[in-house]
Amino acid sequence: MALTASILYWLLAATLAPLMMGIISRTKAFFGGRRGQPLLQAYHDLFKLMRKGAVYSRTATWVFRLGPVLGLAIVLVCLSIVPAGGLSAVFAFSGDFVFLAYALGMMRFFTVLAALDTGSAFEGMGASREMHFSLITELVLFSGMAVLAVSSGQVSISGIYNHLWSGDMHPAGGAPVLLVAAAFWVVLLAENARIPVDDPTTHLELTMIHEVMVLDHCGVDLALIQYAAALKLWLFSALMVGLALPLRTGWPMLDLAVTTAGIFITAVLIGIIESTTARLRLLRVPMMLVVALALTLAAFFWILR
Repeated sequence: MALTASILYWLLAATLAPLMMGIISRTKAFFGGRRGQPLLQAYHDLFKLMRKGAVYSRTATWVFRLGPVLGLAIVLVCLSIVPAGGLSAVFAFSGDFVFLAYALGMMRFFTVLAALDTGSAFEGMGASREMHFSLITELVLFSGMAVLAVSSGQVSISGIYNHLWSGDMHPAGGAPVLLVAAAFWVVLLAENARIPVDDPTTHLELTMIHEVMVLDHCGVDLALIQYAAALKLWLFSALMVGLALPLRTGWPMLDLAVTTAGIFITAVLIGIIESTTARLRLLRVPMMLVVALALTLAAFFWILR
């Protein structure tokens, strides 16, 4: 039953991830006094792009075409090792959180390669910014997972999340887990190019980070990139919900429903943040990420004291 629920969660994530974009858009429209786009607009956009052909520059090579395909494949694999609430992941093994971090880094690496392969100065600028900020977010992810591993006494993501907020948890683990949750929230915004780090709807080259790297992609390639971005947002939201919503009912399907509801609530919170805050200046983004790193380090020393 548990394995069936885990597989069902993976299928739900692959199906419902674009819906998060619609929830964010409708939330922002509500705060702006507008009706907004339909909730299923992201699906319509993906289907429209899938029906279009792709145009490739004469300077681009096979690396440019391979980037979107590998990015989508990697994030689908990453989803299979991220648990949902009290459910174990489809694939769980010791040290899988290290695999998760390196797989996401590989996804970023191929996206950056595809951007540099175009020979565009703008896309090279966005790739440079992406790598600069990711250097700190990866440290936050690693240090946060180290805190969770010490708190739970487990070395796999499924084991960590199944033992959090339980009797097997470290006596001082409650407050450090909350600090890690706050740090992961910053990582979620940074890794998914959301405000206040980046605005996925802007087209101002001087301020773009992630979007400037995919300016030359179109048609099917752009659809793969947008779908992979939605899956990545779902993945980080699931990591957040597992920390901030520690409800473990023991009923796999109910745990699955609670986790899915929590992920959609996360989308609403993202929409609220983007409606009530402004983007940070690029020079201040690393400062925010360093604060997140400081939170994880404080949580780590809290446990070790």
